[in-house]
Amino acid sequence: MLNKLKPIECKHAKAKDKDYKMSDGAGLFLLVAKSGSKYWRMKYRSNGKEKLLSIGVYPTVSLKEARVKRDEAKKQLNNGIDPSEFKQTAKQTDLEDSFEYVAREWHTKYKPNWTENHAQRILTRLEKDVFPWVGKRPVDEINAPELLKLLRRVENRGAIETSHRVMQNCGQVFRYAVATGRAERDPTGDLKGALPPVRKKHLASITEPTKIAGLLRAIDGYEGHFVTRCAMKMAPYVFVRPGELRHAEWSEIDLDNAEWRIPAEKMKMRELHIVPLSDQVISILKEIQLLTGNGRYVFPSIRTNTRPMSENTVLAGLRRLGYTKEEMTGHGFRSMASTLLNEQGWHRDAIERQLAHAERDSVRAAYNYAEHLPERKRMMQSWADYLDALKIGAEVIPFKKLG
Repeated sequence: MLNKLKPIECKHAKAKDKDYKMSDGAGLFLLVAKSGSKYWRMKYRSNGKEKLLSIGVYPTVSLKEARVKRDEAKKQLNNGIDPSEFKQTAKQTDLEDSFEYVAREWHTKYKPNWTENHAQRILTRLEKDVFPWVGKRPVDEINAPELLKLLRRVENRGAIETSHRVMQNCGQVFRYAVATGRAERDPTGDLKGALPPVRKKHLASITEPTKIAGLLRAIDGYEGHFVTRCAMKMAPYVFVRPGELRHAEWSEIDLDNAEWRIPAEKMKMRELHIVPLSDQVISILKEIQLLTGNGRYVFPSIRTNTRPMSENTVLAGLRRLGYTKEEMTGHGFRSMASTLLNEQGWHRDAIERQLAHAERDSVRAAYNYAEHLPERKRMMQSWADYLDALKIGAEVIPFKKLG
C-alpha cells in the first residue's frame, strides 16, 4: 500500500533509544535517528542487489516532495537506470562544470611543466583570490563584470601585479574550458585595459665595482649559520636564481669535471642547465661537503637536512649584513653579473645562456643547454677571478682578457 504516512506523523515523530523507520510504502521510509534528526530513504533492488537511495532531510524535504522523488526513482528503475548511480553522475556533472573543478583539472594537467614553486604560487593565488567568489559557479556562466569585481578586490589591497596575474591565470582556465567543451569563450579578453598598468620594478642590485668589493668582504665576514654563509659566498660566483641555489643537490654536482647540472624540472625555462664551476666555487663546495655531503641538499634547512634552506635565507643574510631591499636582493647577483660581463666584452649569447634566459626558438631550446659551453667555462673562471681581485682591493681593468 502506498502513502501510509501522514504529514502530522512525520512532524511529531520523536527520537527513541535507537534509530527506527516509518514506512510510507514502495520502498520509501522516514529514518528517525536517536539524535532526533529525520532522513528520507528509499530501499530498492538493482541487478539483484538491495540498495538505499538518500532522498533528503526532513523537514527540508517534505513528505509530498519525498514521494515525488520516490516516483521519479521508480521510473528510472523501470527504464533500467540505477537511481543512486544516476544521482552520483548528475552531481559529478554539475561539479565538473564549476570554475574550481575546471581550474584544478587545468592545474593538475600543466603542473608537470612548471617548477614546484611556480605551481604552488598559481594554486595559492586561485584558492585565495578566485575560488571563494566564483569557484562554485558554472564556468560557462561567469562573465567579465563578475571577474572584474573579484580583480578589484585584489587591486584594492594594493596588489596590482597580483591582480594581473590572477586575470592571466583565469584566462588560462577559461581557454582550457573552451578546449574541453565546457565554455564558449574566454571573458578575460573583455577586460583588456580594465586594470591599472603594473609599474615595472627592477630588482635591487649592486653593479659599481667598489661597492661590489664591500659586499664580498661583508659576506666573507658573515657570522651567522655556516650553511648560510657558504650559500651567500657561492651566490655571486654562479649567479643562478635564488630558488635554484637553495635547491642544489649533491647528486647534481660533479667536482671532478667542475660542473653543476641543474635538471630541467628545477629550471624556470624547463631545460637542463649547466653551471661551470670555478676553482673558487669548488673550494666552497669542498668546504661545505664535510658538513652536508652525506645528505641530499648542498644547503639544507637549519631545522632539518631533508629539506632545502628557506627561500628567504640568503635575503635575510643580506639584511643582517646591513643591505636594505633597495640596495641588494638575492636576484641582484644575476643583474650584477649580467651588467659587468657585458661591459667586459664577453659574447652576449654566452652570457644569456649562462643566465638561463628564455630561448624563443623552442626547437633550439631543447638542445642548447651546452651552447657556448667552452666560452662559458672561461667566462665563469674569469668572473670569479675578477670578483676575488675586487675583494682584495686590486686594480681591475673591466675588459675581457684576450686568450
